[in-house]
Amino acid sequence: MLRPSLLTAVLLLATSHLPAQAPNVDFTRDVRPILAGKCFQCHGPDDKVRKAGLRLDTRPGALKAITPGDIAKSEILRRVGSADLNVQMPPAKLGKKLSATEIDTLKRWIEQGAPYPPHWAYVKPSRPSVPDVKDKNWPLTPLDRFVHARLEKEGLKPQAMADPYTLIRRLSIDLTGLPPTIAEADAFVKEDAAKPQAAYEKLVDQFLAKKAYGERWASIWLDLARYADSQGFANDPDRTIWRYRDWVIEALNDNLPYDKFTIDQLAGDMLPSPTKAQLIATGFHRNTLTNTEGGTSPEEFRSAAVVDRATTTFQVWMGTTLACAQCHNHKYDPFSQKEFFQIYAILNNCEDANGGNDAPTIAVAFAGQEAVFEETTKKLADSRTQFDAQTKAVDAKQAEWEKSADAGKQPKDIADILKIAADKRNPAQKTKLNLHYRNTDDSWKKLDAEIKAFEAKLKTISTTTPIMKEGKPRETHIQLRGNYLDKGDKVMPGLPEALPAAKDNAKNRLTLAKWLVSADNPLTARVAVNRLWEELFGTGIVETSEDFGTQGEPPSHPELLDYLATEYFRLGWDTKALIKLIVTSAVYRQSSHVSDDLAKSDPFNRLLARGPRVRLAAEAVRDQALFAGGLLSPKMYGPPVQPPRPSFGLSAAFGGSTDWQPSPGEDKYRRGVYTKVRRNSPYPSMTTFDAPERTYCNIRRLRTNTPLQALVTLNDPVYVEAAQALGRRVLKEGGDTDAAKIAYAFRLVLTRPPTEVEVKRLSDLFDKVHAKYQANATQATAMATKPLGALPMGMDAVDVAAWTVVANVLLNLDETLAKR
Repeated sequence: MLRPSLLTAVLLLATSHLPAQAPNVDFTRDVRPILAGKCFQCHGPDDKVRKAGLRLDTRPGALKAITPGDIAKSEILRRVGSADLNVQMPPAKLGKKLSATEIDTLKRWIEQGAPYPPHWAYVKPSRPSVPDVKDKNWPLTPLDRFVHARLEKEGLKPQAMADPYTLIRRLSIDLTGLPPTIAEADAFVKEDAAKPQAAYEKLVDQFLAKKAYGERWASIWLDLARYADSQGFANDPDRTIWRYRDWVIEALNDNLPYDKFTIDQLAGDMLPSPTKAQLIATGFHRNTLTNTEGGTSPEEFRSAAVVDRATTTFQVWMGTTLACAQCHNHKYDPFSQKEFFQIYAILNNCEDANGGNDAPTIAVAFAGQEAVFEETTKKLADSRTQFDAQTKAVDAKQAEWEKSADAGKQPKDIADILKIAADKRNPAQKTKLNLHYRNTDDSWKKLDAEIKAFEAKLKTISTTTPIMKEGKPRETHIQLRGNYLDKGDKVMPGLPEALPAAKDNAKNRLTLAKWLVSADNPLTARVAVNRLWEELFGTGIVETSEDFGTQGEPPSHPELLDYLATEYFRLGWDTKALIKLIVTSAVYRQSSHVSDDLAKSDPFNRLLARGPRVRLAAEAVRDQALFAGGLLSPKMYGPPVQPPRPSFGLSAAFGGSTDWQPSPGEDKYRRGVYTKVRRNSPYPSMTTFDAPERTYCNIRRLRTNTPLQALVTLNDPVYVEAAQALGRRVLKEGGDTDAAKIAYAFRLVLTRPPTEVEVKRLSDLFDKVHAKYQANATQATAMATKPLGALPMGMDAVDVAAWTVVANVLLNLDETLAKR
């Protein structure tokens, strides 16, 4: 029963502090976060735990407790404002009591009619009008006007454009994952002085065209695809799936449109006459964990793989936490458990069955060897046809030969077989005699040699890789509490009702993939452009890039997000074109300098009043060190490589050693994207810098800052070798004076020329350590050669050791490890 007197008192208390005219309440921005955080747990989408039959995530359900326009008759306000613990909502035991400000927000919302627009992410993006701004000179692209309009509203001004050296280093790292060369930087600075806009756009095109672009951006996608070179679980055996990794790099470099990039990976095998590349692409969903330990149930882990595919698909393309609906209806978003298993049903018919052999697989060429592979395969097939015919002809004459063969002219073992009656010979004797006779025929021997040569050649240019392949249809049932053995109602393939339905209701993987990239899908383009923005600025427009649902953060610039999403679609899903639009904007090209006032008002740069400033990704930290030292191998593609790492003599449970031997030659110095990813024993140098182990889909890497990172860059053999190589390079190429050498080393690492103060400090360091090593030749030799190896002829160990220390300092600067 309502208590009007208590309600009146509560409302007077809640509103006594308000100004005369409070601003309008925005449901999405102001109200939904309160309801989602404080109410949906008991009054949300999950009907199985819903209390009192009250549903607050929909307007019809909420009207049971809300009377639009009438706060006195709105039961929700009495409950959330009550001091009576028997009445108060949320219950005190949950510790989610609403604040006075939150109660006030609900009150004003109800007064305004309690509008209940759908969650922004589930509404198809529409093309927003580009806002007008007072400053007409700063914006360079439409994106800038969205940002500048917000800055003007907040009373802020953007930073000036970064200097050319900063810009080229930022752009090079963002687009290729590597710093620019000194020659590239000098050429750009010269052109920038004459025609800055033309020079910058030319530079963007140059970097986008580099093969290093695909290697840099592949790492992000491989996190999403949970790509690894091992199967996972306790024994974690190796898996050969690296050809999928190479396909990702090739597809990115070829600028495969995002819609085709999507369809090929989710359902390339279901396309009419799929190409080998499209079959390789389906490895995306073969990256799931498999468990081949003795005593395990293949069906249990096959089912777990299908669950992972369902949740990963919606995480990657739709920023949706669908996994929450595996065991029960989603607590916060409009996805039921039944809908989860309808999606499961779409993915439930694939042939792979956790059988231990990664089947189904196909034989494919190494990247770049496709033509040779096809030619050799054809020649092998032709030779086998001739060989089979020649074998048949030779075998037909064997009986006649045996009758007339002179045993005395045959090898003893053959002569002994000939003495045995044909019907008395055992299988081994028959095979041996047959092979001997065939080798007496020159044509047969030639064809046999040809086949062996072709087969040997194919082994050097091809591998096998797991693919997706539809098998016999399986029945799908709801799994009660997510238990694959505890089956509930049977379900058919389908999609969540809260999202625009596919025309054919996504009956299989191909229709699912096409639905994801259809014009009606409200999330795919938003999620994709947000991911690009996150990589370029350090934080997405939606910070929680893994969750666009009601529990995720709202977009900082919603109109900008929708402009980018609709632009991506307008561009035909051209990723390079969209990246170019972003990096040519004024907002991207700002200086990253931050004043004290701006640091206080916008510490995380959510308003974008300055350029990006973030620590480099794990792969880039390692790659740029090798690049500066001249060690980085340009070799692309192929089997994973194993750089040096500590050996501990440990073994995986029920498996082999977790140690590895470093790869020989240049393979030891290849880019980080090619480093072997072993799930139970990941490469520690990169995990220290937040690279995931890729057991499951990883939407974003959360950057950490720990002392372990400094220990890696100071002591890991990779970084010590890089410093030694940089020291040797400086001596060889850096000029005749110490000052020239310092400037050269500085520019190899940081691109820009050093200041006089920086040269002085590094010169003092060099003099100090040079004197130290002159007094201790043993230490000098160790610092100059271990672990890189013997010095080139004519180089002095003391000089190299001193320059190695200088190089080590440069490689560990904050500016080196960050993008500014």
